[in-house]
Amino acid sequence: MTRHTPARSLEGVPFTTVATGKIRRHANPLKMLSPANVRDMARVPLGVVQARKAVAGFRPDVVLATGGYVAVPAGLAARMARVPLVLHEQTVRLGLANRKLAGSAARIAVSSESTLPLLPESVRPAAVVTGNPVRPEVLTGHPDKAVTALGLHAFDRRLPTVYVTGGAQGAQQINDVVGGEPPWLLERANVVHQCGPAHVAALSARAAGLPAARYHLTPFVGPELPDVLALADVVVSRSGAGTLAELTALGKPAVFVPLASAAGNEQAHNARHLEESGAAVALLGDVGGGRLCGAVGPLLDDPARREAMAAAARAHGRPDAAEGLVDVILSAATR
Repeated sequence: MTRHTPARSLEGVPFTTVATGKIRRHANPLKMLSPANVRDMARVPLGVVQARKAVAGFRPDVVLATGGYVAVPAGLAARMARVPLVLHEQTVRLGLANRKLAGSAARIAVSSESTLPLLPESVRPAAVVTGNPVRPEVLTGHPDKAVTALGLHAFDRRLPTVYVTGGAQGAQQINDVVGGEPPWLLERANVVHQCGPAHVAALSARAAGLPAARYHLTPFVGPELPDVLALADVVVSRSGAGTLAELTALGKPAVFVPLASAAGNEQAHNARHLEESGAAVALLGDVGGGRLCGAVGPLLDDPARREAMAAAARAHGRPDAAEGLVDVILSAATR
């Protein structure tokens, strides 16, 4: 919402850049005084000055910050310019940047009801649960289109289908665990394994001799993703905020292998949150083939169990999150 358009744009959206400083967290506070942290934190004042200039030039009615160290200068600039600030927190727990900005926010949009008790009491009146926006096309997939697009005509449709993904680049941990169990999996299910471009050769060699009719290895899933998700009966994946939003909106049973290095261990908290309500299985810590089979097996063998988990996941889903977030932004802009 701007009245002035700067010269630069990305995908038709006006933008400007500011200096930022990333805090590399550590359990030992003394180790946070690293040269990299000191150098980056020295950039924050410069970023605030640049953001203040950008806010003055854009003359916005409202500023939306979605967390991360990049959001801090813009959030501080909004406060200095007395422009309403809306925070959006995608994870179950409030991230460090949003915690620092919460006291300055006109509204705080969160992804889950369970986030509300974690907020400081002083800012809870400003909080509203919107969920995380989901791409509309994700909700319109059709399983038969996935079969056609990926050439899965040899899949046994009487068996459940497992979709394995580690994100666009793949995940070595997930590839190692799943790649060691294809014979066991293929006795019970069809498998679409999106492994990332860098891992195709190794996994292809490992899969030699498997019943390829029910195992589809692919480096990347693009426009056909909504259809692949529609085909999937169980998803094995990381547990980032966007993934959770899509899978719960679709009501998909999931086995999550959280990224251990995620900031603030946020993926583990996301996965545990859904597991506690029966909406997913969270595999935390060291994950081997035995634990994977123990998590996936009961879902493959018991359709009623899959349906119960799907219903629990659907109860967390907010397919209208984008509209809800827009309403929050507009309400803050017109206060």
